[in-house]
Amino acid sequence: MRRIRVLVVEDSMFFRELLVKTLSKDPALEIVASARDAFEARDAIIKYRPDVMTLDIEMPRMSGIEFLRKLMPQYPMPVVMVSALSDKVFDALNAGAVDFVAKPAYSDRKMLEEFVLKELPVKIKIASTAKIGNLKKTVVPTLTENISVEKKDLIVAIGASTGGTEAIATILKEFGTDIPGVVVVQHMPAGFTEMYANRLNDQCRVMVREAKNGDKVMQGQVLLAPGGDCQMRVVKVNGSYQVEIKPGPKVSGHCPSVDVLFESVSQCAKDRALGIILTGMGGDGAKGLLAMRRAGARTIGQDEASCVVYGMPRVAYELGAVETQEKLTDIAKKTYAVLNTM
Repeated sequence: MRRIRVLVVEDSMFFRELLVKTLSKDPALEIVASARDAFEARDAIIKYRPDVMTLDIEMPRMSGIEFLRKLMPQYPMPVVMVSALSDKVFDALNAGAVDFVAKPAYSDRKMLEEFVLKELPVKIKIASTAKIGNLKKTVVPTLTENISVEKKDLIVAIGASTGGTEAIATILKEFGTDIPGVVVVQHMPAGFTEMYANRLNDQCRVMVREAKNGDKVMQGQVLLAPGGDCQMRVVKVNGSYQVEIKPGPKVSGHCPSVDVLFESVSQCAKDRALGIILTGMGGDGAKGLLAMRRAGARTIGQDEASCVVYGMPRVAYELGAVETQEKLTDIAKKTYAVLNTM
């Protein structure tokens, strides 16, 4: 099997050499070159034509984000950002990066080993399967549909992974304040979920917040599961929905897990729910979405053509969990149409 050709771009010599040395041990990867800045990276791309590039955000002479904006129109390729805790990573995803990883502190040996031996190699392998054309920013016309006030007992649950940050934004930007309460799991490291929620809150008509234990699920509000070591569930208390966020093990390989969220919605909301599964690698969310559908909920899956990675929606579709498949730019409109029939 052909190995994935990787270009490592990192301004820190220590970290650059560590990445090259460690990634080279993975039999599925071939490190074709490394670069310390955007100018060296450009030359390496032309010379070696890598399959995937890892890219630091903060670099001398030209930032990783500026480089991405110049690179993608000429040499579209899968890029995994390596970032310290900063909301700049979302500018990078908007500029065309497939995904990102949080750069650990050099002093934390355990986290560093986890990063270079497991997390980054996995992200590179997933990125190598991404459809780069689907990373382009989509423009969707503003919706005019309204949800009747009698439907406040409805709930919308959304799950996504690779490519999901832009996919979720595309959908939420079209939701009005009449939308029933929305709960979301997007696979993302701790710390980044709060910044992502704040960013969406500034861009959307609905209120978007990182969820906290006990938050009520309310009309016109989106609650995003916090990244880290907690699972988020929806429970019904005194006739209204709220989220329960507690530490727990990984489920379907993730914490937070889409399966955990969807399973909880199937139990407490039954046929008063709509589940949406979006782009992402693996199968997280498929079993949970099936549980929702069996409980009487309506379900939507993102179609293959518009996914960055058609993994999670594919597994859900093959299980029979997906009632209808829609392209990304049609999902918000379909959401309104479905909710108005419930």
